[in-house]
Parts: sequence; structure tokens; C-alpha cells
Amino acid sequence: MATQTSTQRQAAAKRAAATRKRNAAKRSSTATKASARRTTASARGTTRQARRTGRQATRTASRQVDAATTRLGALGHRIERAVLIQVGAAATVGDKVRQTAQTYTNLGRVRREFDRFERRGAKALSRSQRSLTRQRRGLERDARGAQRSLERQVNGLRSDAQDIASQVKQLV
Repeated sequence: MATQTSTQRQAAAKRAAATRKRNAAKRSSTATKASARRTTASARGTTRQARRTGRQATRTASRQVDAATTRLGALGHRIERAVLIQVGAAATVGDKVRQTAQTYTNLGRVRREFDRFERRGAKALSRSQRSLTRQRRGLERDARGAQRSLERQVNGLRSDAQDIASQVKQLV
């Protein structure tokens, strides 16, 4: 699993909290509606149920506002992350440009870089040459083996032909 930055963790936490709050608001809304239906259907305890329905409606509205606030906070974290990524990329590019300019404005550093490039090129070339030599030897070995095998078969056929020729002479 890939590691997350603190901004990513915060955004994920905000999204999860918003989902929980949204679900709680839905449950609360369902309970409020059910409570309202019971209140209208029942004649007993009307005052108490009406008070409870009012409190439930207040809680529902409060939870819905809280869920909306949390969603906006999560959106803010996502926007902040997008901006921070761009700023970080720009800073990295700036660092690399400064480093490259610093390297190629000093003659001693340029020489060292060229020497390093030369060594690296020679190493890569010699590695390729060794690999090609190894492949060539393998192909030559396979060709010699095939030639010996073919010579054995030809010698066997010659021997068979000579045997047949001698048998024909004896019969004639």
C-alpha cells in the first residue's frame, strides 16, 4: 500500500467524516419523518411528541449543516493539495535549473562532467561489446555442433551406401 501524505490523510479523514455525518443526517431525517407521522396519527402525548419532533428536527438540521461544512472542508483540502503539488513541482524544476546552471558555468565542473560522461559511455560500450562477443561465440559453437552432426550423418549414409554397393557386387 502506498504511503499517504498528511494532506492526503486529512482529506480522506474529512471525506469519511462527511460521509458519516451525511449518513447520520439521513438517518435522523428518516427518524424525524417517522416521528412526525406518529405525532399526527396519535392523539395521546401530542405535546410531548411534538416537542420531541421539534428537537429531532433541530438535530437533523444541525447535522445537515455540519455535514455540509465538513464536505466543504474536504473540498478545501483537495484544492490545497492540488496547489501544493504544483508549487512543489515548480520548486523542484527551479532547483534543477539552478543546479545545471551552476555545473555548466564553471570550467572545472564542466570538465569533470565530460570525464564522467566519457567513462560512462566507455563502460556502456564495452558492456555491449562483451555481450555481442558472447552471442557470437554461442552461435559459432552451435554452428560447429550442427556441422559435426551433419558430417556424422553423411558418413553414416556413405557407409550404408558402400555396404549396399558391396552387396550388389556380390549378387552380380
